[in-house]
Amino acid sequence: MSGTFRPHGVWTALVTPFSTDQQVDHEALRRLIEFQLSEGVDGVVPCGTTGESPTLSWQEHDAVIDAAVRVVEARAGVLAGTGSNNTKEAIRGTAHAKDVGATAALLVDCYYNGPSSLELRAEYYERILDEVADIPIVPYIIPGRTGCELSSADLAVLHLNHPRRVPAVKQATGDVDRMRLDRKLAGPALGILSGDDDMTLTMMRDPEIRASGVISVMSNLVPGTLSSMVRAQEANDLEETDRLAAALSPILALVTCQVTSVRPLPNGQSVEVTDKFRNPVPLKTMMAGLGMITSASRAPLGRMSAAAVAQCRDALRNVHSGDPAILGPIEEPFDVRIGQRLGDDAIWSALAR
Repeated sequence: MSGTFRPHGVWTALVTPFSTDQQVDHEALRRLIEFQLSEGVDGVVPCGTTGESPTLSWQEHDAVIDAAVRVVEARAGVLAGTGSNNTKEAIRGTAHAKDVGATAALLVDCYYNGPSSLELRAEYYERILDEVADIPIVPYIIPGRTGCELSSADLAVLHLNHPRRVPAVKQATGDVDRMRLDRKLAGPALGILSGDDDMTLTMMRDPEIRASGVISVMSNLVPGTLSSMVRAQEANDLEETDRLAAALSPILALVTCQVTSVRPLPNGQSVEVTDKFRNPVPLKTMMAGLGMITSASRAPLGRMSAAAVAQCRDALRNVHSGDPAILGPIEEPFDVRIGQRLGDDAIWSALAR
């Protein structure tokens, strides 16, 4: 293993940059990881939801994890996404992550096929623990994406039976009562990491949850400021924490971007529709607008509507006008000028469908 897994602070859920011909852009990935490290994140998470893992082949999946471990060079943690809805695949992916030196493995609950919590524990997590020695695993609970959910009770069984092997959970249920039950049943040693940027402080401040950090989407853009916010909270500097949270709030609210528009039908009718553009599409749009990566995602993800792109641009403008130091660190490593890019209509119109 590459170092000891410490589930605290800010871990960036890395996007997977693609070239315009839809290939993994390894140079862009290297540059993004170096930017994260220079801004002081505690670790990076390749091949999670934000990394579009469902559309990566396993060969690509392995190559992205290899690259992350190689670039990081033990300067921070690497929490490799190795989950699947097929236990056999998850075992193979987790073994690969261990072999190349990842610090730990992030395992999402099995999506689509809908196992019970008992099946998740016995036929997925425990099988992986049995088959792949030594590497810690982190269950990733996100029922809004998976349609199933490891229960607090079964999470506690895993953690209490294997405290070193299952030291933490990524909690993306959005359910505060559920998180409190996680803490109550599993006890004080379980690391609870927020899986939702905008809930991080709520989870850290709640005395019945006591989260220790976040696996963050928006730290792709603002790793330094998010790390400062979490560290200020850990130090109980509430004034500084609240200042940074307020400064970041316009973009933290856009991990998912919802826009209502009128959809014309071929028969001449029209209907009002709300489009929900989910992670990583808004993030990649913002990163592309600022010149960090291309906006390319793999189908079925694609470009957002012009109104949604405008929301993202406006959020970045609000952050930049409020405190230019937040987006400022992007300029040198990516050779861009934030103000120029935010002001260029052609850049943003090209990002819309």
